[in-house]
Amino acid sequence: MVDLLAENLNKIKIYESLGREECVVSSTALIRNVLLTLKANGYVTEIEEVKEGKFKVIKVMLANKINSIGVVRPRHAVNVNDYQKYEKRYIPSKDFGLLIISTPQGIMSNRDAKIKKIGGRLIAYVY
Repeated sequence: MVDLLAENLNKIKIYESLGREECVVSSTALIRNVLLTLKANGYVTEIEEVKEGKFKVIKVMLANKINSIGVVRPRHAVNVNDYQKYEKRYIPSKDFGLLIISTPQGIMSNRDAKIKKIGGRLIAYVY
């Protein structure tokens, strides 16, 4: 099986390290929602879904603020009290980076999930 999210986040990481301004990734609902979360937190500047041939792709305008980005495997179930434990594991320091979490109210950052006091499953991290 292929993990499209992992492949596309790795592509973004490579393009960021090369200093590129734009990256084209696959378009799925999960990838789109993760990118919207990254945009809301300032890690990418703009996303645009376009059609290339038969398939839809997403053009991502990079902000060159990503040091590392990756997928969390296995996707741990997290409740409100466990966020700090996983922040220590995946993020290098406090208030530097974020976890991306799939919750019953949609995909959001760990900061938003703490404010709303809801748990979910870890999907990715970025700093």
